[in-house]
Amino acid sequence: MGNYIDTDRFQKSVGLEDLVYEQDQMRVSTDRYTSTAFQQCERDNIWMKTWQVVCRADEIASPGDWKEYRLFDQSYLVVHGSDGVFRGFVNACTHRGNPLCEGKGHATTFVCPFHRWTFNLDGQLRAVARPDLVGPIDKSELGLVEVSVDTWAGFVFLNPDANARPLAEYLGKEIIDYLEPYKLEEMVPAGMDVIEELECNWKVVIDAFQEGYHIQGVHPQMGHVISVDPSEERYNFIGDHHLVVSPFKVIFEGVTLEQQVEALRLRLPATYHGAAEILPHFEKLLDDYIDTDGKITLPEGVTLHTLLQGATRKTMTLKGLDVSGLSDEQLSDHYGWFLFPNFFFSVRAGEGTLIVPTPHPGGDPNRCIWHVTRLVWLPPEQREAARAELVEVEEPGTYPYFEVLQQDYDQVTRVQRGLRNSGLKYMTLVREEAAVAKFHREVDKYIKCGAG
Repeated sequence: MGNYIDTDRFQKSVGLEDLVYEQDQMRVSTDRYTSTAFQQCERDNIWMKTWQVVCRADEIASPGDWKEYRLFDQSYLVVHGSDGVFRGFVNACTHRGNPLCEGKGHATTFVCPFHRWTFNLDGQLRAVARPDLVGPIDKSELGLVEVSVDTWAGFVFLNPDANARPLAEYLGKEIIDYLEPYKLEEMVPAGMDVIEELECNWKVVIDAFQEGYHIQGVHPQMGHVISVDPSEERYNFIGDHHLVVSPFKVIFEGVTLEQQVEALRLRLPATYHGAAEILPHFEKLLDDYIDTDGKITLPEGVTLHTLLQGATRKTMTLKGLDVSGLSDEQLSDHYGWFLFPNFFFSVRAGEGTLIVPTPHPGGDPNRCIWHVTRLVWLPPEQREAARAELVEVEEPGTYPYFEVLQQDYDQVTRVQRGLRNSGLKYMTLVREEAAVAKFHREVDKYIKCGAG
């Protein structure tokens, strides 16, 4: 997948000009999106061995709360224990393998509906029905099969491998420290929390959110407020994971400042959820630079970009939220975090959109399930009122996403249709798609069967 320069230290961001690769190695075989054999390799070598997000911790907030997590034909239980510890188990009774639960709920014990064996929340076998029919057994040897579960930043993660290295080690200290000032653990789903089936491979979704090259084709309205100047994008490759930073600013050319501001007022809400709150403060800051004739004159060092940053900081501070640990760039720019294998989080101060695609449980590589959540950082007294209910879309294509996400939703299914053409053996990446190439290199690292 190319000879990329990985940085050993997170703070060493690199630009496209620093990335070294050979163009003929920027090819990605199309069969990895459609092949059942390749998907089986992914199942065995990626999904059964990596940390993946299950839910927000507050979704199973109380001791006794539990949630089922399905992965291909596998089923796991994630449980909030009576001791406050989150644990994970294979969702199968150790007697005859019957599933214990489905969906989510609350329990003090797990009782198998087949023969009524009972398990504690910590997975230990508590009791069996009709001991006279069971005979002598060692209950300590018949507890539920445990898998690795851990929490970070308000998320619950699961790894099917019971011997997996700790989640904190998998993520790395630099990622954990860098994201800490965003207060992700205090965010709640607000406005959108949706699970839906898509007619595309899970990697098509990941690819789509790793580059900005498609903006002019898919999101033309964003071309004036998201910089796609490759000289300004910064890349941070951190082990299996990466971060791409793209400046979020007005980049109109050949028009007056007054015209730029008017366009900003019209277009910013379509690309930036928090714009409704921020724009009034932006207008107040802008007033200082508008004369009686309505002409805008900005002094050196002041731009519409810096005014948006100032308005964002003021908005958050007035809400009682501490953003002192965030830089001006973190208040405005697009920070696209990707945690391998399937966690994409576009975050700014106070909000973020999380997109998590997983393989379809039916095993069709041309389909997947995505979970899209808008997370918002609010004062404690506002969180419960703002919390969005989870929507599980029964009829694909009927949920009304916001404009930009709807455009991506429509495009990923089109991509899959093209990739299914047997005459197309590979797709070719271009320079701006460095993060896409990085992702596929990580896939290659995990896949050991040599397919694709």
